[in-house]
Amino acid sequence: MTVEDYISNFEDQQLKILIFLHELLKAYPEVDDKIRFKVPFYFRKSWICYLNPVKNNGIELAFLRANELSNDQGLLDFKKRKQVAGLTFYQTKDIPVDLVHEIFQEALILDESIPYKSKRSKKE
Repeated sequence: MTVEDYISNFEDQQLKILIFLHELLKAYPEVDDKIRFKVPFYFRKSWICYLNPVKNNGIELAFLRANELSNDQGLLDFKKRKQVAGLTFYQTKDIPVDLVHEIFQEALILDESIPYKSKRSKKE
């Protein structure tokens, strides 16, 4: 299943938000997308972010290494998570495009400059 196939299964506001965010993220030619864990993930060297449907017809744009981002914008919500944080949208008009680009570009720089290392202990 492609990301476009996944998106086409939604309706109304969620569909509009998914299309909007997908096009925004795909504006970066170096970024690829794939369905993983039944949601769209966007990656370059490692996973950068994903689009997650949430209750009340919202979509969360979640960044996997948010704990390493500056969050200067103060928009990232960790929701009791330690590493992943995101922004939840219920309408396309509520998406701060410039700030989303800013956070995404910082995540791309992080992905490019500091290789991801899992914090999980490996069993020997």
